[in-house]
Amino acid sequence: MMHINKEFINLLNESLKTEEANIEMKKVNIKREKANIVTEKVNIDVHDRYSDEIHGFLEKTINHIQKMYDALSDKVAFGREDVQHATGLKPTRASMLIKELVKRKILEPVSGYGKGSTNLQEYQLKDSTVVGQNFYSYGKLKYLSGKQVCEMGVYLNPGNDKFYKAINSEIYVDKTELIQYTNRVFNTMQQNVCVSRPRRFGKSMTANMLAAYYSRGCQSEKLFDGLKIKEDSSFSKYLNKYNVFFINMQEFLSRSKTVEKMVLRLNRILMRDLKQEYPDVDCFDEEDLAESMQDVYQQTGCPFVIIIDEWDCIFREYKSDKEAQEQYLDFLRDFLKDKSYIHLAYMTGILPVKKYGTHSALNMFDEFSMIYAGPLAKFVGFTETEVRELCEKYHMDMREIREWYDGYRFENCEPVYNPRSVVNGMLFGSIRNYWNMTESFEALQTYIDMNFEGLKDDILSMLAGEHIPVNTGSFTNDMTTFRDENDVLTLLIHLGYLAYDSTEHCVYIPNNEIRNEYANAVSVSDWGEVSKALKNSADVLNAIWNQNEQMVAQGIQRAHFETSHLQYNDENALSYTISLALYAARNYYSVYRELPTGKGFADMVFIPRKKFPDKPALVVELKWDKSAKGAISQIKQKQYCKSLEKYAGNILLAGINYSKKDKEHQCIIEKIVK
Repeated sequence: MMHINKEFINLLNESLKTEEANIEMKKVNIKREKANIVTEKVNIDVHDRYSDEIHGFLEKTINHIQKMYDALSDKVAFGREDVQHATGLKPTRASMLIKELVKRKILEPVSGYGKGSTNLQEYQLKDSTVVGQNFYSYGKLKYLSGKQVCEMGVYLNPGNDKFYKAINSEIYVDKTELIQYTNRVFNTMQQNVCVSRPRRFGKSMTANMLAAYYSRGCQSEKLFDGLKIKEDSSFSKYLNKYNVFFINMQEFLSRSKTVEKMVLRLNRILMRDLKQEYPDVDCFDEEDLAESMQDVYQQTGCPFVIIIDEWDCIFREYKSDKEAQEQYLDFLRDFLKDKSYIHLAYMTGILPVKKYGTHSALNMFDEFSMIYAGPLAKFVGFTETEVRELCEKYHMDMREIREWYDGYRFENCEPVYNPRSVVNGMLFGSIRNYWNMTESFEALQTYIDMNFEGLKDDILSMLAGEHIPVNTGSFTNDMTTFRDENDVLTLLIHLGYLAYDSTEHCVYIPNNEIRNEYANAVSVSDWGEVSKALKNSADVLNAIWNQNEQMVAQGIQRAHFETSHLQYNDENALSYTISLALYAARNYYSVYRELPTGKGFADMVFIPRKKFPDKPALVVELKWDKSAKGAISQIKQKQYCKSLEKYAGNILLAGINYSKKDKEHQCIIEKIVK
């Protein structure tokens, strides 16, 4: 029997252990080689980069980290879902990995993209160089909480997350060319800009865009990729280089019981942000915001841009408090006027700058409003070209969109549409009244119920399609000083309830959406028979469909009582009465007055909207002190139905006459059969 040497056995075991270790090392090297192959495009190997941080990790975990680098090394911001996609891990495991990487300082929290209000947190490469918001960079992984690398305050040097949300929406219409104008007036005598528009006309979105562009608290170059301003020669000159104060006045007013307390709170908070941003600047008086801003400018050379949203909320909520209004204007004057450190001041709200007698607090502002939009007209809402492109994309009827949301007109500009309503119409695939999602008709009712001399009559005329002369020059730009009908009509222009023709100096109801708001307001107002006529208009329309001639005549008779101011002595005046009596028809029809067809012009033609193909087309001919039968004969003789051939077999003719002698309306209805 051979004796086995124990010493040899020990040596053999050591040898085997060494060999096994070598084999295992080779496996590790192979895995590392594979990882290196994957990471060639970014030239990052986590073994080399994080030799200390990953000590003790399983190779499987290291491979997960490597996969994160391979997939995410070019991103500034990414979320847990991105980690899941990169690694194949389930949500819980991905969260555990992130937590461990934060603990080992491979991922780090940063600020700048948002306020961490969502459950989805984002991450960023450690030691990365940020070159834009969405979200490209290079270097090491860094934990992100949805924010940008640059430090930012709440009101001083905000991030660009709000503008990112806008351009990341399903519908975003590029209005970035407005920045061309603000760049052109930057640090000039025209640097103070006040833009007033109705609610939901994109005021805040524009303010967010300007903050994203000018604020040095973010880097937005990539955010503007593909947008029009990117092609402008001034784009890089002003991009993210300035101290920006972005203030929503409504936010401060809502949290303050008085205007005085609001101003104090505003000063304190803005001063806090300023001191946090510039702790080393020697401010002479840290209680004086304007003086401290001057100190910062002198010691850093970095100018300020001031952006104020809802600037006019004081005049809307403190309508009758003239002392509070004057106090607020004094604050704005001290804050903004003749300050060398401010190179751009942009205010937006519903009302233009308040005219306050001889008080010229903000007379340095250039104003662009619904009365005069000037070079900013195409930024008020959506232009016809922009809406047409949306209609093509979403397969919507341009004609109907025009009738419901168009109507605002400015010099040297295409027709302008209500942007909020257009977007809703496209996204929801439904043409209806979206204005009431912004403001209830009670707001309108307040003003029309004032009923200055002539106001009621003019509202009725506009409901029927008339344009009314107006003098806008006396309006003091508040919501309480009304000396006559002109002041009320001017306010309604600024609120978006009326459109203004600057050439003819007239006002009119711009579209069906707004017309419905007037109808709602009038129907619940103490406007006598006209309120009843609007309420009963659906009955009159049904009577036409049912060819109930007597009921139609009675309905028109009721609508006539409140239209005597129109000099009810011709067919044109009669058409206003018919418009009121058949107001409900606008829900089902496109309505045309004096439509060229056949051998002349039909007084009124009602063409069914696409969603109501079963409704008959209507041709209405009006006669004054003649006969309803003669009206029907004229429709036939002049072939007014020739342009309605697609509705053959489903056309109703209505002849309506007003007898001067009897002061009665007569109606005859005929159906055209194939």
